[in-house]
Amino acid sequence: MRRSASPLSLVLLGIGVFLLVLGPMLAWYVEPRAKRTPIDVDQTTVFNGTGKYFDQSAVTTRDNEPLTVTRRVMGNVAESERHDVAVWDVSTTIDTKTTLKRKDPRKSLQWTTERWVSDRETNRPVHCCGETPKKIQGEAYLKFPFGVEKRDYRWWDSTLGDAVTVKYRDKVKIKGYEGLRFTAKVEPTRTGSRQVPGLLVGMPERPQVMAEEWYENQGIELVVDQATGRILRAAIGPKLTLRAPGGEKDAVTLLESERIVFDDKTQQAQVEQASADSRKLRTVGTTAPVASGAAGVALALVGGVLVARGRREE
Repeated sequence: MRRSASPLSLVLLGIGVFLLVLGPMLAWYVEPRAKRTPIDVDQTTVFNGTGKYFDQSAVTTRDNEPLTVTRRVMGNVAESERHDVAVWDVSTTIDTKTTLKRKDPRKSLQWTTERWVSDRETNRPVHCCGETPKKIQGEAYLKFPFGVEKRDYRWWDSTLGDAVTVKYRDKVKIKGYEGLRFTAKVEPTRTGSRQVPGLLVGMPERPQVMAEEWYENQGIELVVDQATGRILRAAIGPKLTLRAPGGEKDAVTLLESERIVFDDKTQQAQVEQASADSRKLRTVGTTAPVASGAAGVALALVGGVLVARGRREE
C-alpha cells in the first residue's frame, strides 16, 4: 500500500504558498510604487474671501469686496513620462466680482502661470522640463509628500518666491474627515519693484518711480491628509502693497484679505479624493497583505496536512 497526494491537497497547498508570497509583495513592492504623485491630474480649486484691492480704472482702493482665487492644475503626461517626474502646469487667477464675470484670465485682477516639476516619490522639486519659477524649493506646494509626519515642513509660497516653514499644530476634521493642520506667517518682505506714477506713492514731484513691492501673509493654514499628502483645506491672508523707493510705510494696498479659504465645493472634492486614495493605499499596504497572509497560512496548513496524509491506494 502506498500514499499519494490528492489533486485537491496540492491545489490548496499551492494557493496557500502563493498567498503567503503575495502578502509581502503587496506590502513591500506594490504599495511603495502606488505612493507616486499622479501625472494625469486635472484639478480646479477655488478660494473665496473678502478684502480690499486697488482698482486701477478708478485709481482707488476698494474695501470689503468679494475676492476669488481660482487655481487650475493640469498634468503634462508626455513630459512627465519622458523624464519620469510629475510635471504640472498651474494657472492661478485672482478675481473681483467684476472680473470674475468676464471668465477670461487675461482680464483678471491678477493672473500667473507656473510649471511645477517634482519627484513622484519624495515630492521634492526637480529642476528640469521648463519649470517656472526656476528656484522652486521645499517639500510641499500643491500637495505634501505621502505619509505626512507631525513635524515642520518647507512649503513653497509663489508670491514670496521662497519656501516658508509651516509648523504642525494639531489634528482637525474637514467635512468629518481627519487631517493634520499646519500654520505659518510671512512677515513683510520686499519681493520686487514696478514702475508707477510718483503721485501714487506720495512722490508727486516725480512722473514715474520704481516703487517697491512688499508682501506679507497674515495667516497660512493647511489641513493635509496624512496618507496621501492631499491638501483638504487651505487658507491664506495675503497682503500686497507698494512703497516709495526706500520708504518704510505702505503707500498703496494692491490686495489684502485676512482670510481667503477653499470654498465648500473644493473642500468636499478634496476630502472625497483623499478618502478614496487613502483607502486604496490601505488596501494595498495593510488590508490585502494581512488577508492574503492569513488565508495563505490556513490553506497551506490544510493542504500540507492533506498531502502528509495522502490518499491510500491498494
